[in-house]
Amino acid sequence: MFNLMKKDFIIQKVQIIFFIPFIIFISVFADLFSPALVFMMAGAYIPINGIHFDALVNSNILLNSLPYTRNEIVAAKYIGALVYMLLSITAAGITLVLFNYNYSIADIAIAVGLSLILIAMVFPLFYLLNPAYLGAVILISLAIMAAIMPSIIQYIVHNVTEFTDFLSSLSTATIYLSGAIISVSFFMISWLISLYIYKNKVF
Repeated sequence: MFNLMKKDFIIQKVQIIFFIPFIIFISVFADLFSPALVFMMAGAYIPINGIHFDALVNSNILLNSLPYTRNEIVAAKYIGALVYMLLSITAAGITLVLFNYNYSIADIAIAVGLSLILIAMVFPLFYLLNPAYLGAVILISLAIMAAIMPSIIQYIVHNVTEFTDFLSSLSTATIYLSGAIISVSFFMISWLISLYIYKNKVF
């Protein structure tokens, strides 16, 4: 299974070269973004790019001819996504420090949760749908989300007082623990959905 995970790194070596410039570009305009959003974009970069590449070149035909079960192929994608997400967020953190951009552990924790949820939503779609336009749809969706999310959050804070009062009554530890449980649950459910789709898919 390790070789399956390493494959994502090998086939993306050209794209990974652009990873640090990508983070540097974001860092230059970091004042326009939340630190958590910067880390989320970094964390999702390699996992989503890897599965998108697999879908475009239909590498699953080759993978299914190798001595791996479909369980192992899907597991390698999800475990690899965790590994590359954490490595990418670490690299992004170092890059932001070099550019004197301040962030907190809370930003990283939020980004990990958001990255897990984003990966959980995207992976089954690549197994289920035609990838020709899916990449563009995801990028556009991310751009829209980045543009409207601050306004949505501000609206909730100022108008949905019952919800904000409830959150205010919770301790910080409870909020982060709840967020971790939700994001990990999304990730595990996505894993099971992808496995179901992949095991029943004809290549």
